Amino acid sequence: MAERNRFQILVVDDDANHLKTLKTIIASWGYAVSLAEDGAQAVARVGEGPFDLILMDVRMAAMDGIEALKRIKAYNPAIPILIMTAYSSVDSAVEALKSGAYDYMTKPLDFDVLRLSLERALEHTRLKAENRDLKERLGEGFDLRRIIGKSARMKEMLNMLALIAPSEATVLICGESGTGKELIARSIHYNSPRRERPMVVVNCAALTETLLESELFGHEKGAFTGAERRREGLFMQADHGSIFLDEIGETSAAMQAKLLRVIQEREIQRVGGQQLLPIDVRILAATHRDLAAEVAQGRFREDLFYRLNVVRVDVPPLRARVDDIPLLAQHFLEKYAEKNRKQIRGISPLAMDILLKHAWPGNVRELENVIERAVILLTAETVTEKDLPATLTTPYFTARGASEAPVAQPARPLPPRPLEEIEKEAILDTLTATGGNKSETARVLKISRKTLHNKLKEYGVG
Repeated sequence: MAERNRFQILVVDDDANHLKTLKTIIASWGYAVSLAEDGAQAVARVGEGPFDLILMDVRMAAMDGIEALKRIKAYNPAIPILIMTAYSSVDSAVEALKSGAYDYMTKPLDFDVLRLSLERALEHTRLKAENRDLKERLGEGFDLRRIIGKSARMKEMLNMLALIAPSEATVLICGESGTGKELIARSIHYNSPRRERPMVVVNCAALTETLLESELFGHEKGAFTGAERRREGLFMQADHGSIFLDEIGETSAAMQAKLLRVIQEREIQRVGGQQLLPIDVRILAATHRDLAAEVAQGRFREDLFYRLNVVRVDVPPLRARVDDIPLLAQHFLEKYAEKNRKQIRGISPLAMDILLKHAWPGNVRELENVIERAVILLTAETVTEKDLPATLTTPYFTARGASEAPVAQPARPLPPRPLEEIEKEAILDTLTATGGNKSETARVLKISRKTLHNKLKEYGVG
């Protein structure tokens, strides 16, 4: 869209004096103004070139504003159209709104109101365009072709995703922590017919049962202490889109019963409310647990399990897709080199062999943390074994014996280093060793989670 002072506005009115007045006033506000003397001329002008907004009278002789509105919207539905009408023609204005008009104003026009209406309509159009561009860029990030993996297990999973994404099926995504289950869920959503609608993510393990119920279903004013106004829940926010219930295996029996009813009936009830509200939501769920075993142990409802397990996607652990480690490592290297504004050539053969031999209990998340740490601490142009944490290098060289370890140099005093640098290395090493688990990292370091969060923010680590 054009810059603020180059917005193209088409003014349509069969009253020549009114048309001339509007042109003078609107042009004085910094807009480029074109004119049309009736609806037929307006339709023709729209076909000749782009306009950011149309201001049009309803009653005109050659073609009235309603007919012109319908034809313009059929040609380009994105153009906002403001309708002008006399007080006696409010019914026509209502018809115009139903036909797609952005708003209407009554004659004689209040020019302050007109100016505000123009600004609002143009801002609304700009935000819609930005939102559309953002969604397109976001969707590109979850293109199935951009998911990194060439191993047989990954190819099998990607082929399956290509089949299930366009469907409306409920999907259960299973895999160990750190394997990328949320990435898979987002890829399903952004490759589905619901891609233009929201995808809402809920971490079921992060909230208490009471908070989770309020978050999912919303609440009425006064439903509990602190509920000062009605709030829409996440299910309603995801209406016509998708909701991703992460770690659904951590929910209580009572919450499982409520979720089962939502899936069966496709309706929700706000906390403290009586009204049943219909919803149209695709449900994607994920768990690191074996839900079939949880059902057998009586910890997960069997009926809910079968409702969720319509299509199951098993995300392989990193140790089962070793062929993908070099691709993933290079991807993360480029990502964090750019983020930290560093020129890095690559990873040395020995360092790569260490990465390939590691068991990766934290899966892809752990690998990403290792590479991010290496990039942050790196002072050379290549990541070597010296840049990897001891949790990887010590088992590697121990398994191969001292003869395969790098030749030890004579002991010498370590050069003095600032305390901040030592602290930073200790925090990043521990974060890597815990597979990115911040709560565990804070516990091991014996610091508060808030302190850890502030330190990581200081280092530029998410």
